Amino acid sequence: MKRILKKLSILIVMIDFIGIIMGVVTVADSRVVTINNSRQKDRLEMMKEKGVLTFAGPPKEVPFFFIDSDTHKMSGIDADIINEISKRLGIAKVEIKEVTFANLLQKLNTDDSMDMAVGGIFITPESEKLAAFTNPLYKESETVIVPKFSKVNFIADLKNGKVGVEKGTIFEALAKKWKEDNLIGEVLSFESTAELIDAISSGKIDAGLADSIIINYHILKEKSPLFRTLKDYTPQLQGIMGIAVKKNDNSLLNALNKIIDDMKSDGTLYAILVENGLDKSNMIQ
Repeated sequence: MKRILKKLSILIVMIDFIGIIMGVVTVADSRVVTINNSRQKDRLEMMKEKGVLTFAGPPKEVPFFFIDSDTHKMSGIDADIINEISKRLGIAKVEIKEVTFANLLQKLNTDDSMDMAVGGIFITPESEKLAAFTNPLYKESETVIVPKFSKVNFIADLKNGKVGVEKGTIFEALAKKWKEDNLIGEVLSFESTAELIDAISSGKIDAGLADSIIINYHILKEKSPLFRTLKDYTPQLQGIMGIAVKKNDNSLLNALNKIIDDMKSDGTLYAILVENGLDKSNMIQ
């Protein structure tokens, strides 16, 4: 009898052990508790399974991101970089969700369908509190623009002037500092650089503080722009651009960094920059 009881005890222990391995635990009152031993898939795995890369980008942010009016395709510096990254990840489809620049990182964090955010985003201590960033893509600085026939030639000429900036950019903070230091009269914020340029071209504001890349692109493409840059202005900021991902998406971040480093090594990244009007001064080794 003792032998039988001993064998039964061993059998029960073995059943319980097998149950734990299978993810099922048997308890004394006959209830069954299921333990989920499956590993949660990370974002990179899910992206590859879906075959889609989804990112947030600001609308009409030429030349970082825009929809080409002729081809109706996603174009621009960051668009070309994302398309190349998608190809190297083996993901066939890229989807854009248009978000105003000021809300890019907030949208990235609150919308789980977003894989990353791009669009001329500066890597700053403030932005790094909200998201993780890839290795730098390229760099730039700010420039000051005024109406083409403006009498403003120096920052000192804006003592009582209205200066426009794009909302959510680091240029907004710089313009506000100028106002605090009584260098300018008023700061007005706009939803996009396109709106800012329109306000300057129409004479609604006296000057604008904006990305040098965007302004140089407009000057290059437009035959006779209604604005000009202040030649004697010395930039005070040096912006480093990157791709933002959610802070816990480590495998995705590592994969992006590997691809970006490869694109720098094989010349692909530099070719994209040149094709979009940039040069060696914008490149980061």
